[in-house]
Amino acid sequence: MPVHWYYNVRDIQKDFGKITDYQPPKVKHPSSIMSLSNTGGGGRGSQQGTIIGDVINHGKKQFWGVPNVHYHQGMQAGENTLNAIIARLLTRSIIKNQGQYTPDVFYSNYIPFMTTPGTHNDTYAETYHRMFFKNYIKGIPPAQCSEDDGHNIASMGGFVLLPMVNLVTATKYSSLTNTTIQKAQQETVKQMYTTHNSRTLQTYAELYSELLTKVLFGQELRSAIKDISNKLQINIPLLVEQMNKNNNKKDTDVIGSIYSPACYIEDSFPALLYLAYRYNDSIEDALIANTNVGGENCHRGAALGALMGLANGMDKIPSRWITGLAASQDIVKEANEFSLLCGKQYEQSLENTNVGNAGKTVNKEL
Repeated sequence: MPVHWYYNVRDIQKDFGKITDYQPPKVKHPSSIMSLSNTGGGGRGSQQGTIIGDVINHGKKQFWGVPNVHYHQGMQAGENTLNAIIARLLTRSIIKNQGQYTPDVFYSNYIPFMTTPGTHNDTYAETYHRMFFKNYIKGIPPAQCSEDDGHNIASMGGFVLLPMVNLVTATKYSSLTNTTIQKAQQETVKQMYTTHNSRTLQTYAELYSELLTKVLFGQELRSAIKDISNKLQINIPLLVEQMNKNNNKKDTDVIGSIYSPACYIEDSFPALLYLAYRYNDSIEDALIANTNVGGENCHRGAALGALMGLANGMDKIPSRWITGLAASQDIVKEANEFSLLCGKQYEQSLENTNVGNAGKTVNKEL
């Protein structure tokens, strides 16, 4: 969060050195363009609109029109940014509904949360939030409020809400089959479209869903990434091999050179695959690397963290990153409840298919 959308790694080093733990943002953000962002809708534009301030992100509009204000100004070390908070909201709604997910369930939680003052402490709201509520206040039904502006919507921010739906769907099946993958993809994409109406993003969401599902059912992380990179016609294993052979190479020679560090999905998803493949057995190394290359590291980090946690397990997450969360106890409680829910679903699926103990191949760590 403190270096979210820093696009010059020298600025990260100047302001923070190497980030390995939670820190609050600086007052000045050297790459911030929030002052150019549209407060009445998506993308860049006028600061005259009041979607920000009157409809969502109440009391925060005053910070949007000032150059170099940090997107997450005023937040404390370990606080979740808005998209991560919405991901927690979605998780709680899935738990409350005992694993049953529908877009209507999401909307019934998302809309009141966003439109009620004081529900969160973040200043920035991505284009998709602003476009959604611009339509919503016109009386458009929620299912028709998501849009595609052709530029900002096919972005990594659309992945933050996907892992929970993917996992709660996949664990209703007893083994890894094409049907399991397809059903998980269908529900994951359904969630994506609640906020991101993008065919381009759908393609990558389906690949991300397949990757999560394969790792959930025990496929080794690097093997699963190789499958996905082949579908994209890129060679992530070869890229990592070349990086590892040259001690002078840094992650910024990939993210920032080969792939843009920005949010746009055509680059941010391969960047995620690169980080996961290179640091496949270390959640800590992967997320520290992700943070310090800058750019869209918050949402790329959320999607990367879900994958790395699934592959490596809860006990591989540094304890300081759990206790250091501002809402640590609540988050741990939600994670445990969600994990138990998925586990129960999976065991029920085993009973229903008479697979028994021999079929228990799912990753117990979730």
